[in-house]
Amino acid sequence: MQKLRVRKAVFPAAGLGTRFLPATKAQPKEMLPLVDKPIIQYGVEEALAAGCDQIIIITGRGKSAIEDHFDVSYELEKMLEERGKTELLAVVRKISDMIHVAYVRQKEAMGLGHAVLMARELVGNEPFAVLLADDVIDAPVPCLKQMIDVYNETGSSVIATQIVEGPGISAYGVVAGTQVNGRFDGRLYDITNLVEKPKFQDAPSRLAVIGRYVLTPTVFETLEHTPLGAGGELQLTDGLRLLLQREKLYGYVFEGKRHDTGDKLGFLKATVEFALKRPDLGGSLRQWLKELKL
Repeated sequence: MQKLRVRKAVFPAAGLGTRFLPATKAQPKEMLPLVDKPIIQYGVEEALAAGCDQIIIITGRGKSAIEDHFDVSYELEKMLEERGKTELLAVVRKISDMIHVAYVRQKEAMGLGHAVLMARELVGNEPFAVLLADDVIDAPVPCLKQMIDVYNETGSSVIATQIVEGPGISAYGVVAGTQVNGRFDGRLYDITNLVEKPKFQDAPSRLAVIGRYVLTPTVFETLEHTPLGAGGELQLTDGLRLLLQREKLYGYVFEGKRHDTGDKLGFLKATVEFALKRPDLGGSLRQWLKELKL
C-alpha cells in the first residue's frame, strides 16, 4: 500500500501565555512579534516549506487575532494599494494566500495531548505534523522537512530531539533509546521509553523532546485511551508511550538552532539573532550593540 504524504500540520495554540503577562492579557502569545512577524508565522512557514499545505490551529478564548492574521484584510490591502505600497501589499497578501487554514476550538485547556486529539476529525486517517509555535527553529533545511524525510523512509512516527547537557534536561520530556547506526548520520534513535521532566540524576539520556512531531493517526487511538496525567491534563508524552506498545517511534536530533520564544530571555535572544541576520537591520543593530556600555 502506498504511504500517505504528510500534508497537514497541527498547531496547538489554546494556552494562556501567562509567562508573558501583561503583554498576553488581551493578545495571544503566538502573535507576539519576533522582529516583525508573529511567532506562529515562523512555524506556519516552516510547515509550508516542508510540504504541508493544510494548517489546523487549535485555538481557545481570546485567540481571534490568530484567525485575523491568516485571513484576508480587505481594508488594509485596499489602503496599501491606493498608496502604492506594493512591497508591503505583497507581504500582507502572502500570509493569507500561502495556506489553507482551519480552526478547532479547545473549550478548556486540558493539555497538549487533548489539543492534538481535538484535530482528529480534520486530520482523518493520515500521518500529520504537530508544531509548537514557541519553538522557533532556524535551520538551512526546515526542521519539519528533515523529520518528514525520516518518516518517508521509516513509515514511523518521529519526535524532534535536542541534546541538553546538565540539570537543564529536567525541564523537558526525555527519550530513552538506542542510536540507529548508519542512517541519517547517527541522528536517528529507536525510542524505547519517554519520561516527562525527570530529575537530572534520573534522566534516561541527554535527548530532550522539542516541539516538532510527525505522527501516524494511530496516536489518536492511544490518546483516546490515555489516562489524565500531571495537572489533570491529557499529556502527549503519555499517549506516545502507549503508541510505543503498538508501533515504532523514532527520535531525531535535528540540524539547526532552536529558540525557546516561550521564555522571556529566549524571546529576547531570538529577536536579536533574527534581526542581526536581516540585511535591512543587521548592520545598524550590530553597530548599536558594539556601542553599548555592557
